[in-house]
Amino acid sequence: MGLSFCGNDRNDSYSVDQGVLNNGCFVDALNLVPHVFLLFITFPILFIGWGSQSSKVQIHHNTWLHFPGHNLRWILTFSLLFVHVCEIAEGIVSNKMMLTDHLHLFMPAFMGFIAAITSVVYYHNIETSNFPKLLLALFIYWVLAFITKSIKLWKFAEMGVRPKHLRFCITSLLVLLYGLLMAVELNVIRVRKYVFFANPQKVKPPEDLQDLGVRFLQPFVNLLSKATYWWMNPLIIGAHKRPIELKKIGKLPIAMRSLTNYLRLKDAYEDQRTPEDPDASPSIWRSMYRAFGRPILLSSTFRYLADLLGFAGPLCISSIVEHLGSNNTTVKPQETTSFLGVYFMSSSELLENSSVLAVLLFLALVLQRTFLQASYYVTIETGINLRGALLAMIYNKILRLSTSNMSMGEMTLGQINNLVAIETNQLMWFLFLCPNLWAMPVQIVMGVILLYNKLGWSALIGASVIVLLAPVQYLIATKLANTQKSSLDHSTERLKKTTEILKGIKLLKLYAWENIFCDSVEDTREKELTCLKTFALYTSMSIFMNAAIPIAAVLATFVIHNFINGKVPSPSEAFAALALFHILVTPLFLLSTVVRFAVKALISVQKLGEFLQSDEIGDDSRRNGDMCSSLDTYKKLPGTTKAINRKQPMRYQMDSYEQPTRRQIRPTELEDVAVKVSNGFFTWGSNLSTLSDINVRIPTGQLTMIVGQVGCGKSSLLLAMLGEMQALSGKVHWSNKNRYSVAYAAQKSWLLNATVEENITFGGPFSKQRYKAVIDACSLQPDIDLLPFGDQTEIGERGINLSGGQRQRICVARALYQNTNIVFLDDPFSALDIHLSDHLMQEGILKFLQDDKRTVVLVTHKLQYLIHADWILAMKDGSVLREGTLKDIQTHDVELYEHWKTLMNRQDQELEKDIEVDSRTTLERKTLRRAFYSRETKSQIDDEDEEEEEEEEEDDNMSTTTNRRSKIPWKVCWRYLSSGGFFMIFLMVFSKLLKHSVMVAIDYCLAFWTNTRTGAADATGSLDAVNVTASAISDPDSEASYYLRAFIILCGAGITLCLITSLTVEFLGLSAATNLHHNLLNKIIHAPIRFFDVTPLGQILNRFSADTNIIDQHIPPTLESLTRSTLLCVSAIGVIASITPVFLVALLPLGVAFYFIQKYFRVASKDLQDLDDSTQLPLLCHFSETSEGLTTIRAFRHEARFKQRMLELTDTNNTAYLFLSTANRWLEVRTDYLGALIVLTAAVASIHSSPYAVCCPGLVGLGLTYALTVTNYLNWVVRNLADLEVQMAAVKKVNSFLGTESENYEGSMDTSTIPEDWPQHGEIKIQDLCVRYDPSLKPVLKHVNAYINPGQKVGICGRTGSGKSSLSLAFFNMVDMFEGKIIIDGIDICKMPLQTLRSRLSIILQDPVLFSGTIRFNLDPERTCTDDRLWEALEIAQLKNMVKALPGGLDAVVTEGGENFSVGQRQLFCLARAFVRKSSILIMDEATASIDMATENILQKVVMTAFADRTVVTIAHRVHTILTADLVIVMKRGNILEYDKPETLLNQDGLFASFVRADM
Repeated sequence: MGLSFCGNDRNDSYSVDQGVLNNGCFVDALNLVPHVFLLFITFPILFIGWGSQSSKVQIHHNTWLHFPGHNLRWILTFSLLFVHVCEIAEGIVSNKMMLTDHLHLFMPAFMGFIAAITSVVYYHNIETSNFPKLLLALFIYWVLAFITKSIKLWKFAEMGVRPKHLRFCITSLLVLLYGLLMAVELNVIRVRKYVFFANPQKVKPPEDLQDLGVRFLQPFVNLLSKATYWWMNPLIIGAHKRPIELKKIGKLPIAMRSLTNYLRLKDAYEDQRTPEDPDASPSIWRSMYRAFGRPILLSSTFRYLADLLGFAGPLCISSIVEHLGSNNTTVKPQETTSFLGVYFMSSSELLENSSVLAVLLFLALVLQRTFLQASYYVTIETGINLRGALLAMIYNKILRLSTSNMSMGEMTLGQINNLVAIETNQLMWFLFLCPNLWAMPVQIVMGVILLYNKLGWSALIGASVIVLLAPVQYLIATKLANTQKSSLDHSTERLKKTTEILKGIKLLKLYAWENIFCDSVEDTREKELTCLKTFALYTSMSIFMNAAIPIAAVLATFVIHNFINGKVPSPSEAFAALALFHILVTPLFLLSTVVRFAVKALISVQKLGEFLQSDEIGDDSRRNGDMCSSLDTYKKLPGTTKAINRKQPMRYQMDSYEQPTRRQIRPTELEDVAVKVSNGFFTWGSNLSTLSDINVRIPTGQLTMIVGQVGCGKSSLLLAMLGEMQALSGKVHWSNKNRYSVAYAAQKSWLLNATVEENITFGGPFSKQRYKAVIDACSLQPDIDLLPFGDQTEIGERGINLSGGQRQRICVARALYQNTNIVFLDDPFSALDIHLSDHLMQEGILKFLQDDKRTVVLVTHKLQYLIHADWILAMKDGSVLREGTLKDIQTHDVELYEHWKTLMNRQDQELEKDIEVDSRTTLERKTLRRAFYSRETKSQIDDEDEEEEEEEEEDDNMSTTTNRRSKIPWKVCWRYLSSGGFFMIFLMVFSKLLKHSVMVAIDYCLAFWTNTRTGAADATGSLDAVNVTASAISDPDSEASYYLRAFIILCGAGITLCLITSLTVEFLGLSAATNLHHNLLNKIIHAPIRFFDVTPLGQILNRFSADTNIIDQHIPPTLESLTRSTLLCVSAIGVIASITPVFLVALLPLGVAFYFIQKYFRVASKDLQDLDDSTQLPLLCHFSETSEGLTTIRAFRHEARFKQRMLELTDTNNTAYLFLSTANRWLEVRTDYLGALIVLTAAVASIHSSPYAVCCPGLVGLGLTYALTVTNYLNWVVRNLADLEVQMAAVKKVNSFLGTESENYEGSMDTSTIPEDWPQHGEIKIQDLCVRYDPSLKPVLKHVNAYINPGQKVGICGRTGSGKSSLSLAFFNMVDMFEGKIIIDGIDICKMPLQTLRSRLSIILQDPVLFSGTIRFNLDPERTCTDDRLWEALEIAQLKNMVKALPGGLDAVVTEGGENFSVGQRQLFCLARAFVRKSSILIMDEATASIDMATENILQKVVMTAFADRTVVTIAHRVHTILTADLVIVMKRGNILEYDKPETLLNQDGLFASFVRADM
């Protein structure tokens, strides 16, 4: 039978007797015309376009303009395609009913389908090239199509075809769609006026697209690309060749930048403040809703659509199984309805065809997944926007926080960091999960209704099992949250302790206290592990519930159904129910998570609200002179900047400015007073005034010095002038010619995480000459030369650790460099030695600043500089004792002057340049040099290791990068697992495999059991192969009961196994975490001191914080999820293949596609994850940096610059995070489509070629149910793989530290042989001693010999690098003594156990280290001394009165790092600590550096008396402190140069004598 367009079964096919339009075949042919027209017109244009614009791909995206109605057109075109597919299907099915082939039934529909595809391709190309005139072709097509379809519809209506016939519905839908598309096209003409109008509208692309830096194109691409994230392809596939860098991801579009969103949120927040109630605290929830409500609603809509489409799966499966079961032959229709000589099909008939159902199922899945991912994407984008806005809001608040809040501990840095790192993320996560709150109840209700529909009451019982267990889930979830919170508290505590240990590691080793502190960390870790155990238990319970609930529900449902109805449900019902239960479990499991996050979000919002309402700094007079003058200042700003002239003093130029107003103001005041404080009472937040009755004036252009004892309020006075303190009464008046910015160097140096140069210029313009002058004045050049990259080296928290003196000098340099009229220097000499102080005083302050006629206020302890002062303020106990010039004080207050004079025991004279006394600075430079030298060697070694590894892995160079990047780190995984113990590994693997086998068995059992009902009669025959037992049991009833028993037993086993597997994984993870942390801590604490010089502190801390946290909490769930989803997918594919072997053929291409998707995604995801992490750190650091340096930033008035920086950092981080989330969407859309294809192939294969399709439709249902689960789990496999890869990096890093060498703690002699009271006398013999820091470095001490008698007071001096400190470390065996020995009281210290040796000697270090805790704990952590002994030590150290005054006395609190005491006081505590330990040898390593001279003199006396009978070795940097010693050792380059009594040496006129002369 030949093909013919109208069919040859009737003679009148081509007759037009009744009129042309009454021939149905002709009407169909007429419908072909528009489609053919479109194809003829567009193909040439497209080809010409593609030919001429072969560069179409490279055209930059600024041409991606959307015509009006863009999205609507895409949606309509997709609907059109769908309807055409239906029309084709209907045509083909109807054609089967006819005697001969009627092409006109499906041919026009097929052409229409092609034309619709062409139209959208054509449209897209026109849109990208922005050439709207060509749209006319489409317009004509829509009109023609609309007309031809309308004719067809009209004829149908005439003939009496009604909506019950499918073709009528399809045709009317097409008419509607063509009409709408026509309207869309008209709208484009109306808006763009490209035709029929005189002046077409000119359009500019959006601003973002003109900016080449914007690489995030999601908002700008067409709908199809939006839905499938197609535009991400180049990025993700390119990642394989070269890593993704920040440049590649570019900037954020304007609408997503944090500034835009901050303004939105801020407006919404401020709008709530009404004029009636200006202080009302606005609701953050409301502002969030106002700013970000709309996208959330959009996302929820997508979510609802996805959830409803999700139910298509079970329904289609049930229909397919039913049709296979009922009868596989096509039933001839009872009454053939035919009009126009053609068969017309009823609407329900199409849905009875299983192949059609399979295609529908596929389409429903694709749509559902697309909507679901769209919903996720929208919420994530909104969440990121919200986070950006919140961060900006918090930052703005930080910049206005009152200082007293920070110092009184109401707002700690920790709290602020938590707000930034935790609370904002909580809110972001809450937004991500937000749509679930509304979508889930609907999903649950729908699911229950459908179940009831399928299975009746028994289904409700099964569902009630799920619903009843949901609160248990919630309970577990809240418990989880609480446990996590307490474990977080413990880990914060543990981290704090670890940080303190690492910062004070040198002291701990010297005092042999490391084990005490190590134990206290281990105690905290024990508590943390207890929490983690509970956490693991609850997690495994939650995983168990998740896996077991569906089994329990299915069990309950089918067993009860069996008892109520006396028979099992049919396969179609059973498997639909199974699929529905799978759908239901997800929302219920998620619900607990969502509720938990909602609770967390409530808490976060409350914290945020409190923070945003906290005290702000007052707008004091410094901010705005007095109102009138502030305006002048601002107006004159441009003028003043130009007016700064080095040669000519500033004053005159500015005076001429103010001539008119000058008359009214008291003339004297304006000229000479820069700042004036009258009747000031200032406080730090409590109502007790710290400063009382302050009346001071700071003369303009002069050098004012503030002096006084430790803790008398000198720094507070500066801060009070800067407006950082709360004024109880009185006022600060700034004369308005002082620029509104003050250069301020705080006492506690504060550095940015930036290069040295950026720290000094501090955002100001760079002038080479000025910069050079400043560096010289602060003698920073030698230090800069030591740094690896000179002044481009990163310093600060994350950069290189500089020593105190270097940091301080950089801060002073910053103050000098700034071009401001007033400079406040708060004790800039405290960390500097005598040389540098003199140099800084002469070059920096007297020359550099005074030449500029800048007003300088200097707080200092160095009384010898008073003679340079133009004005002196002497302070005592928070008030001003004297004010005036040195002459005034000399005449009026003789006593004070005399007191000072005794303290200034050195005249000020020019330095003798040729002599350089050894000093702290040089020492610091030495440490720095040592650190770098070692760091370089270390990094070289590391590099070599890595290179070797790479070479082993792969020789071929090009492929190394790609291969190494797409390989999974199996070796590290094995290390991780093995640290959990082999038994646990075996248990985990075994129980997992068993569990999944049982799960499959349950479903098989269900399939055969439900089948007993349909095919009992012929089952015995055909199922012989499948089930031998079935043939043995002839009676169907007994067979059913046999299956029932098997089913119950299997379900029970499955539930038990779920519990076992979930427990094993969690506890495997826990034991691994325990072992790894314990080994890490012990390795690091017992590492030689060298290790700490070489390794940056931040790096060590990261192992204890981030990495340990990942190992503790993140790896176990990822591992669990990965194994579960992989095994589920494998078992599902196995089941489908066993049912329909043909499926394996289709699986091959799908498997290949999946392999490539996961390979590309894993690499890209890892890069983006790294980018997200690496951009998050600077952001958090910037926040903590700002809150630490608030006073400095505000004094300099640099708030705006810091805000700008914060916005940039936030945007960078948000870009990375956005790309990461979008990459996840990219992956999920692709794996979901693959999953849908698997379902389609499984369905088609099982319908057409399964051996069981006829006899056992239950098995087909089983296969399809499994295929549906695969779609859910495929992307989890990939994502968990990617996550695990990232998380394993933590294990790798921790492992790299586990290889460090420990110090040799044992020693070669037995502890019992050492006398209890050793060293009794304190006699020290040094014989031929050689010392080096590392076998790879040169020795620092060479063949030193010395003998120290018991009870002698010895002073050691020498220039930098002469080896004095190395000698002091050698006494404690802290360095590598590779030759010679030190014998103390007859015992060679190299042979002694370190613990014993170090616990019997005392040392006082140069840097004061205090630990948080009590004063008692700081003096005596071992708890061995009586209170009297502690008080005695405090009395010796001049601290007794101060400690007595503190609340709690000895138990008074010491904050972290001893911040609540001044530096001088801390140093005194360290002295007291050494006195507590009554050892007969005391070593003082430049211990009196940051103490004022008065206190130092007292101390010298005390040491001589309190230690009269003990040996004291003093390493001095002020030579006059060792003039009274019994013996002086002068060292040079690791050798002893002079060795004698000080008197003898003075007469010899050697090196010592020259030092003394320089120091007098």
